[in-house]
Amino acid sequence: MMREQVAQTPASDMAPTLLALRGVGKVFSNGVTALSDVDLTIREGDFLSLLGPSGCGKSTALRLIAGLSTPTSGVLDWRGGGSLDRANIGFVFQEPTLLPWASVFDNVWLPLRLKGISRAKAAPAISEMLARVHLTGFEDAVPRELSGGMKMRVSIARAMVTKPRVLLMDEPFAALDEITRFKLNNDLLELWQDERFTVVFVTHSVFESVFLSNRVVVMAARPGRVFDELAIEASYPRDEAFRTSPDYAALCRQASDVLVNAIDSTAGSHHDSH
Repeated sequence: MMREQVAQTPASDMAPTLLALRGVGKVFSNGVTALSDVDLTIREGDFLSLLGPSGCGKSTALRLIAGLSTPTSGVLDWRGGGSLDRANIGFVFQEPTLLPWASVFDNVWLPLRLKGISRAKAAPAISEMLARVHLTGFEDAVPRELSGGMKMRVSIARAMVTKPRVLLMDEPFAALDEITRFKLNNDLLELWQDERFTVVFVTHSVFESVFLSNRVVVMAARPGRVFDELAIEASYPRDEAFRTSPDYAALCRQASDVLVNAIDSTAGSHHDSH
């Protein structure tokens, strides 16, 4: 099947803004400043990675976008005003967080069940999504029978079965071996290209952020803030040829240099974390 031409190029600067974070700060009750004065624009159809050292507020930013936490200062300005309906946001955590006693099918059914959709009525959507994440034939398996990568596929299917407009992913592949991680990166990009939802993806990995994203936002810590942003101009679909290309290597070097500078700025900013 031919993919639409729109899938061949990164989301452009012309895409409409879906969400703007304006001057967003988050101070925890223990006095720690997790985020300070964050300005960030997320566009419709973006695959945006938040890259940075531990403690730079990447996961905090994701939780604010998800509506799981509220900012101490600043605003999250969704297109159309208000906030995006929680049903339009899918969240994939670092751990698969599956129900251990439930089958793969029933784990994916969970968000639809919570919406009052019967198992029978939900079945076509569940089967379609399991096929999309290459788990057809594993419907009746329980989590303990699955590998780490397969559990993460179930988690992605569960997040996607409601057809969210935004998918938030908090280091979902960090615990996986490299081969499994590469395969899941490839499959996630294929899903994104076909469905054209918006992704905000948290990672520590320069290589992963460059491979997946059309935009990489590098964050620095103490206080957590946006340090720099890189546009990844390489076209989609991206495959093994891209992963071994000089262009990919050059983009990874560029992102790595920015990340090193962000970490250096963190080391020198203790006076800043009031």
